Amino acid sequence: MCGLLAFFSTNHDAAGHQEAIAGALESLHHRGPDETGVQLVDTDAVFAHKRLSIIDVEHSHEPLSYADGRYLLTFNGEIYNYLELREELAREFGAEFATQGDGEVIVAGYHHWGERVLPKLRGMFAFVIWDREERRAFGARDYFGIKPLHYLVTADGLYVGSEKKSLLPFAAGAGIDTGSLSHYLTLQYVPEPGTLHEGIMRVGSGELFTWTAAGGLDLRRWYRPTFRPTPVTEPERVYERIRETLRESVRLHMRADVPVGAFLSSGIDSTAVVALAREFNPNILTFTVGYDVDGYSEIEVAQDSARHLGVTTIPTRIGPQEMMDALPKIVWHLDDPVADPSLVPLYFVAKKAAEHVTVVLSGEGADEFFGGYTIYREPLSLNAVRSLPDPMQRGLRAMSKVIPEGVKGKSFLERGTTRIEERYYGNARMFNEQEKRGLLRRNDQGVRYTDVTAPIYAECVDLDDVTKMQYVDLFTWLRGDILVKADRISMAHSLEVRVPYLDREVFDVAATLPVDLKLPPRSDATKYAMRQALRGIVPPAIVDRRKLGFPTPTRVWLRGEMYEWARHILATSAAGDLLDLGYAARLLDEHRRGEADHSRKVWTVLVFCVWHAIFITGSLDPGIQRNQSALLTKPVVGSMVA
Repeated sequence: MCGLLAFFSTNHDAAGHQEAIAGALESLHHRGPDETGVQLVDTDAVFAHKRLSIIDVEHSHEPLSYADGRYLLTFNGEIYNYLELREELAREFGAEFATQGDGEVIVAGYHHWGERVLPKLRGMFAFVIWDREERRAFGARDYFGIKPLHYLVTADGLYVGSEKKSLLPFAAGAGIDTGSLSHYLTLQYVPEPGTLHEGIMRVGSGELFTWTAAGGLDLRRWYRPTFRPTPVTEPERVYERIRETLRESVRLHMRADVPVGAFLSSGIDSTAVVALAREFNPNILTFTVGYDVDGYSEIEVAQDSARHLGVTTIPTRIGPQEMMDALPKIVWHLDDPVADPSLVPLYFVAKKAAEHVTVVLSGEGADEFFGGYTIYREPLSLNAVRSLPDPMQRGLRAMSKVIPEGVKGKSFLERGTTRIEERYYGNARMFNEQEKRGLLRRNDQGVRYTDVTAPIYAECVDLDDVTKMQYVDLFTWLRGDILVKADRISMAHSLEVRVPYLDREVFDVAATLPVDLKLPPRSDATKYAMRQALRGIVPPAIVDRRKLGFPTPTRVWLRGEMYEWARHILATSAAGDLLDLGYAARLLDEHRRGEADHSRKVWTVLVFCVWHAIFITGSLDPGIQRNQSALLTKPVVGSMVA
């Protein structure tokens, strides 16, 4: 089940919202074209869903009832250890099951274990349970935020949905959250828990909620990832543990009653997933994407890896016209803007994969868990400065301020004399505070990126700087960019992406690695322990290959084929009351002339302008064409009234 929408009434008027919920549900059709349902539960709740059938295809209809109708569940995601949990529940409590699916394990576990069911679940999930006896809603989101869950609280009650667009009809008059817009311009995504629409929020990764009409909404964290770097005396045993844990995770992630494929790029993350997956399915199909631009396409390397592993890879090539045509559709699916150009190749490779399979495995999470980003080496390179006494650091800091911009050494001194808590706020760094003063029409200088990162740093004060960066990325870059694009862009094509690295058991192994096994000294290697663990499994040419991750030639095309298109967007956008689009146009022109590489900054503004035209002014039709036969089929509307 991949699209949920629920309403819980404060005044026993759920029936009055049933028709509106059924209408809003259609905005989630892409998430579950196989089955639609809308059900009134007593006078308190409406449960609605769109199902993508993956496990127990013929049964496991939702909302799923349990314990003689006491509980109702609507669920988005997959529980990979559901077979083992069924056995445990039957053995310990004599639990009986009416389906063969994984969703019933959640509600049965909640019945017998309460909230303690959550750490027993191995998978990706966002779900809501209604307890008819207690008149209480209970819901939760998975460990790392793989599956989304939005909510809106009004005088009428609580609305919960997989995507923000399904809640917009109930958020009349919601304006743009200017603080979130400021963060977007810095980070290239809107950080949790906010959205760009005031009032609509997100349940955080590893959070649960309860709701009653009398008590309202209560949100709290049920899972906190804990890094615990530990010195290693026998690295080979660590490598073996990594290898076997990854192998087991891939095996579990392949549980499905539908075809499972995999994305394949030129790097070690996806190649390792494919190499391990073919041990369980030698005929697994793989999918890759590229361009006819030198230095950007990963197709040839992926094809070499596929030949080495003995699997088939299906390539997709895209050009600038496809990128321009697809952007409105992509932005519509995202709900909030994400200015990551790799969304576009992901859109096309997912579209191709959906022609052949219903589920794909992907390599997200390996970098955050195992130390894969080059920027993680920065604290090691700055050690010489960071180890100096504070007075000397202050002197060097003062010296850096008088060195002219562009002079070698200025940036090194600035970074070396700045605490990690002020220096690092994630992988993407678009507009700095000074640049935003020129771009934002109404710039609130009280809003800074540290508003996002300070609470996260407060949770990891005892860690070394490298591991702090990983921890920050778990709550910013990973769930704000990486997982948003993985979920939304795959679901745009009714395709389920599974991420074996983002498994609780894999994290428990990765969390113990010391810095020198992630980023060895006197080397430029990243993810060292993981690479060592996978030698002999992935092709030799891939083991030490640097990360590319579906790169996009945006900087090339914005100087050529996409320049006029970008100019037109900036010239005609109604977002000028929020942003100085003339400033952005000057950046575009400087980029075209080759005076600077402003491609990422320009792309950030372009994506926001497209978002604004779709979601604020309604002046741009994103061109979403749903399955017409599905639109002709009315939702199954029912009721469960005591």
